[in-house]
Formats: sequence, C-alpha cells, structure tokens
Amino acid sequence: MKGKVIQMAIQSIDTLPSKKQPLVSVIIPAYNAEKFIAKTLESVLAQTYHNIEVIVVDDGSEDRTAQIVQSYMERTSQLKLLSQKNLGVAAARNLGIHQAKGKFIAPLDADDIWYEQNIERQVHAILSAEKNVGLVYSWSIDIDEFGQQLGCVRASRIAGRVYTTLLLHDFIANASSVLIRKDCLDQVGGYDPTLKQQNGQGGEDWDIYLRIAEHYEFRVIPEVLVGYRQLANSMSADSYQMARSRFLIWQKIRQQYPRIPTSIERLSNSSFYLHLADQDYRATEYRTALDWTIKALKIDPLTPFLRLGLYKTVVFFLLSKLSRRAPSVKAIKSYRQIKSKNIHSTSHETLFLQRQKPLFFCQPKFFAELLIHQLASFIFGSSKKWT
Repeated sequence: MKGKVIQMAIQSIDTLPSKKQPLVSVIIPAYNAEKFIAKTLESVLAQTYHNIEVIVVDDGSEDRTAQIVQSYMERTSQLKLLSQKNLGVAAARNLGIHQAKGKFIAPLDADDIWYEQNIERQVHAILSAEKNVGLVYSWSIDIDEFGQQLGCVRASRIAGRVYTTLLLHDFIANASSVLIRKDCLDQVGGYDPTLKQQNGQGGEDWDIYLRIAEHYEFRVIPEVLVGYRQLANSMSADSYQMARSRFLIWQKIRQQYPRIPTSIERLSNSSFYLHLADQDYRATEYRTALDWTIKALKIDPLTPFLRLGLYKTVVFFLLSKLSRRAPSVKAIKSYRQIKSKNIHSTSHETLFLQRQKPLFFCQPKFFAELLIHQLASFIFGSSKKWT
C-alpha cells in the first residue's frame, strides 16, 4: 500500500505542467571528455523528469568535448555550454552553479550516466521532505568504459543528521548521485577550488557534503539510479592525489573543531585507505593496494579486519606473487568488451534487474552502517562540543 502511495505521488509530479515543476539545473564539468560526454548527455536528456537545464562547463579541454556538446545544443534548447581555462572540477562546478537558474542542483561527472528515473525520484524525495533536508542521494552501480555493469553497488540507508557518520565514512562515495537545494550551496559557499591549487584534487565532493551536513539533513532514495564509471587505467594514478586531498580537508576540519576526537580522524582515514586499496585492486595494482591496506592497519589495527576487502587485497597480492604474473588490465578490458557486446540490445527491465541483483549482498553492510550511524553521536558527541 505504501509503495502505491509513493508511486501515485511521483506520477502526480510528472503530470504537472513543466512550468509548475521546480527547475533542476544539471551541472556537468568536462575536461577532455570526448569519449563519454555523449553517453552522459543522452542519459540526462532521457530523464522522465523534463523541467531541467543542462550546463556543461568545458574546463579547458584539448579534445572534441566542446564540439560534441555543441552538436547536442542543436537538438535541444535545454543545453548550455560554458568554457574556462583548466581550473579544475571545483571551479568548473562553481561556474555552472553561478549560472544556474534552478531551485535544485544536480551535479554529474562527464563520464557517469543516470538511469531514466533518477531526477524524478530525487525531486519527489526532496519535495516530500521537510525544509531542513538539503540533500538527497541515490544509489549507484559501477560501470566500465563500455557501459557494462561491474556488480559493485554503492548503497547506504543512512539519512537524517549525518555529519559525524559522514566524517567516519563517505557513504555517498561519488559526485553524480546527489540532488542539492541551491539555497544550501549559497549558504555553504560552493565547492573548494583551493584543493587543486594545493595539488589535492579529488575530495571536493566529500568536503561539500560535510559542509552541507553541518546545517541540513540528508535523505536517501534506496534505488540504483546512477552508473558510476570506473576506468582501470586511471584509478591508481589518482590515489595519491586523493589521499593528499583528504589530508587537506582534515586540516580544515581540525582548524574548525580543535577538540574533535582524534579517533574520528583515525577511523576516517583507515576507511578511506581501504577504499583506495579497493580502487587499486580493481586496477590490478596489487602492490599499491597492499600498501594502502598496511597504512590502514597502522592507524587502525582493529576495524579493517571487519572488512572483506582487506582479505581480498591480501589474497590477490599473494597470488600475483606466487604466479609472478597478475591479470593484465588489457586482458580485463578485452573480457569486459566481449561481455558487453549485447549491452545495447538489453531491455530496460533486464538492466533494472541487473542493478538490483547485487543488493542482496548489501544487507550486512546496511546493518553495520546503520549501527555505526546510531552510535556515532553517542560515542563521539556532537560537533557543538568540538569547538
């Protein structure tokens, strides 16, 4: 019965005249994105929620990104192209937000995709929530360069006041899964472009989620509605820059909250290092993955043992040493290409079922995360006590 009520509410939004639907501004920063920008734009223009404007910010690309976007501008008046020199993703998003006319902002990376109902579900969720809800997020599934789903679902059920929990663990985990009230961004000041200037690009999303969480509640749409593209040849290259970004963000947090428990930072960095280890493991960089795992254990010798990824990284490192040969990225890419030959002929119903299938394995994770969420404020106190 509850599901029918929700569906009726969503249908009521869709039947409103476009001028009565709140405008959503989709912000897409793009740097040398010619390979995927068309797929990204196609996924946006296929949304079942129609009152959108799409702002692509070309961040000094040296390829055909701008020309591809311009070709789509001939098809729809909803699309706008802005250009700047290469200042980084934060500056590009801020430029797009500054030009946006929408009540809500939907960031989207230039290589990710949305499934058709993403914006519709997010708008319904935020309109149904109280005014103190500033951000809603969807679940995502990893996809490869061919659009093939890799099976790794980034899903969480954490909602409400999430600041302390978000410090411990970035449960949203990507930039393309959120819808934010523009008023919130006006209050917290936008994305931080100084991270790139300090050679620490990569944590801008976590940083702004934290600043929003200080003032607003979060809500979750428990459906896989985003395709989060993972490229094996770029995962490991970014890990050290991402680690520096994390360090710089924690510097700001400690300055703002000088009495914050040091255990929060240790647990947070341990979780993040294991995330980097998982990225390098997926890129078949087993040596680097093991290094990040060791870093995690050095600062937190207990909780990493509760994570399956710890054992996976160690086992694959040992196997690669025993065989003196790890599976090559080229071989993995070839295998995925063969698997994805028929991806375009797959029905929408089948794709939906593929997105939901891995969720069965998320149930223990949901339970653990919700337990941590409930205990975090009790154990560590609130941020009001850390100043």
